[in-house]
Amino acid sequence: QLQLVESGGGLVQPGGSLRLSCAASGFTLDYFAIGWFRQAPGKEREGVQCISSSGGSTNYLDSVKGRFTISRDNAKNTVYLQMNSLKPEDTAVYYCAGAPRCAVVLTILDFGSWGQGTQVTVSS
Repeated sequence: QLQLVESGGGLVQPGGSLRLSCAASGFTLDYFAIGWFRQAPGKEREGVQCISSSGGSTNYLDSVKGRFTISRDNAKNTVYLQMNSLKPEDTAVYYCAGAPRCAVVLTILDFGSWGQGTQVTVSS
């Protein structure tokens, strides 16, 4: 069974950068699309970006376009989310999850094997 573990979160000042990692075990990532999601206190979980098994990416959130970049290293069985120019509104718990493909229209129910999340706090 695919198991995912997120890491790399922390406290960062506005304008700073973080790189989140989503490490897989129990199954090779080669056949999975992986999505990054986030959930702020009192808000619904929202999709951020998704990367297909072949490396194509899909952005689901206009507010992160040009600032966040998803990538994957299948040799390390890991997917990354590089976050630059961070803003206080990016503060959330970030999760990764797997799916057969990255749909043009995000359906969270298509994703499974959710990790436990990693906290990202952007504050001065």
